[in-house]
Amino acid sequence: MRRRQYATLESVSQKELQIFRNFEDADRADDEYYASITPEQRLEILLSLVLAHRESQGEASTRLERVYRVTELSRI
Repeated sequence: MRRRQYATLESVSQKELQIFRNFEDADRADDEYYASITPEQRLEILLSLVLAHRESQGEASTRLERVYRVTELSRI
């Protein structure tokens, strides 16, 4: 089985430290940063975080589980 290599979070994230006076300024800076990167970069960040979490939990699988629920709809 071939394992897909994802970009690391560091390779697509900012390389500088910023200090903010309040949470609103920090949130605004986050919004501006994520608006400035491409959707592909955002997806790579998400996938690297998911992969890091799964590995920290000891999960060997690289695929996400498919979870669904079947419910009965009431007829009115």
